[in-house]
Amino acid sequence: MAAVAALVAAAVVVVIALSFALYAALRDIIGPAWAATAVAGAFALLALILAFILTRKAKPKPVKGDQQNLTSRLVELARERPLVAAGAMAAAVAVVIRNPRILTAVVTAAFASRKPPPRR
Repeated sequence: MAAVAALVAAAVVVVIALSFALYAALRDIIGPAWAATAVAGAFALLALILAFILTRKAKPKPVKGDQQNLTSRLVELARERPLVAAGAMAAAVAVVIRNPRILTAVVTAAFASRKPPPRR
């Protein structure tokens, strides 16, 4: 455990040093505000790449019982056709923005379907 903590501490030091080096290299060329933006963007891109690498092999545990429930079908659709899933999400957001009553109805239905815990 101590070795893992030492590796994490070393990685943090390296990331901070790289941040300062990148900022110093870009500050005189594009100005301090844009240099800070470039540093943040570079590390956000790095985090996005790492997240993609680490999660692309992750497989969710199968749901017990019904194998074709709505959640598993939506996850499968998002895996097979990510652009269709992104389009559906954008359409849902547009509908909710135009008519917030729909969001209220969905949230109410989600919480109303839950059974209250038994009283003792």
